[in-house]
Amino acid sequence: MSMFLTREEVAELTGYQKPGYQQRWLDAEKFGYLVDSEGHPKVLREIVLQRLGGHHKKKAGPELRLTG
Repeated sequence: MSMFLTREEVAELTGYQKPGYQQRWLDAEKFGYLVDSEGHPKVLREIVLQRLGGHHKKKAGPELRLTG
């Protein structure tokens, strides 16, 4: 599985086929992306999974443990 969504997956996510409309949708929904040399948005698969609740990475950090 690629780290980036395929062009077809970006189209499915955004509902648009044209890269310019895809970018506008991604901007409005606050999804980060890069633009490739052909003008197509490159979206990290992990970001989409996190945003849509499919996969969460637990951040390492302090935990509060109450004992009683």
